[in-house]
Amino acid sequence: MSRSRMPRTRVSACASRPGAKVAVSKSKARQGGLVGGVNRPRLSRKKTDGTSDHMMSRPSPTPIYTLRGAAAPLNTLHFSCQQGTQPLLYSGSGKGSIHVWNLDSRRAETVLDGHSGSSVIWVSTLQSTGALLSQGRDMRVCLWDLSEGRAEVSESLWTGSVGFCQCSTLETGQGAWLLACPGEQTEEIKIFALPGKTLVCSLLPRAKLGMVMCLQLWQPDAGPGPLLLAGYEDGSLLLWDVTQRSVLSQASATLPEPLMCLAFDPQRLKGVAGSSDKTLQPWVVDQNKNLQLTDPVTLVNPGVSQLCIRGDGKLLASAGWDHRVRVFGWKKLRPLAVLQHHADMVLGVAFSDHQDPRQRLLAAGSKDQRISLWSIYNEGADTG
Repeated sequence: MSRSRMPRTRVSACASRPGAKVAVSKSKARQGGLVGGVNRPRLSRKKTDGTSDHMMSRPSPTPIYTLRGAAAPLNTLHFSCQQGTQPLLYSGSGKGSIHVWNLDSRRAETVLDGHSGSSVIWVSTLQSTGALLSQGRDMRVCLWDLSEGRAEVSESLWTGSVGFCQCSTLETGQGAWLLACPGEQTEEIKIFALPGKTLVCSLLPRAKLGMVMCLQLWQPDAGPGPLLLAGYEDGSLLLWDVTQRSVLSQASATLPEPLMCLAFDPQRLKGVAGSSDKTLQPWVVDQNKNLQLTDPVTLVNPGVSQLCIRGDGKLLASAGWDHRVRVFGWKKLRPLAVLQHHADMVLGVAFSDHQDPRQRLLAAGSKDQRISLWSIYNEGADTG
């Protein structure tokens, strides 16, 4: 999939080592258009063809600050901002490093290297313990020990996959999780039980769907479970029953290009997928566990790297190949804002898990080696 090369700006970087001081540029707030004490995003006027980049007259928003110093493309982001703990942002880079950013000091507290220089494509934390997981293209998932100042890989799991499909976790009980990851075979998905690293099952579709591209585990409130959503290279979306090792529903060829990413809201039983074309494809899961496609959303420019739904179920953010972050109201997928700051592809987006709505942040990581942080649509703003 060819993409025209865009001009890139010079980005300052410093040494990636524990304790290194990482430069942070703080953007100047622009005048006017405040919502709850923060910059109000530049709103989109939706055109009749469904695109969303014609702007209204309000000034464009700016990030509240920018993190620099990763010295590599930023593939993945994950917040850990639970009450009573130090608010942190984890980032995984194309050179194999994981930066642990302190959001108070706006500097990298620690830089981890456990993937032998291979690109880190996913970072996450186990919800009840806060333990850090990372996935690299060295075919390993690493569990980190960061207690008492340590920065060590305590355990690792070999996946056999060198692709770009990110893992997914689901807490199944006190101190117990499932981990879904791509397997050695092109279409294979492996499910492991943690912390024992026991292989629960391997899921392979009967038809040739191409490489598995994106995953999300979830537990329905009623009926069988856990369930797994998986997007494939041919554009198909499958809903798996993990316990029965069977496909409950399939939406074939939902998009003309490979599914690059998906996001799913278990409370509202609806999700959305992005690809390398100009379409976001929403869907719902009905009471019979069938996937039902709904009206697609057309974008101005092709290519979506990642999608993320805010924890309160009000916003959806997309990471665009056109260097932009787009923000939608999750209820109706109404376009709300286009955030323009980066000089290259945006590779990852994440919303913070602050309990105080006023502190919620949106982070975007880019191929330009920078992370932008935004404070938008907080404190009950109308998101439609």
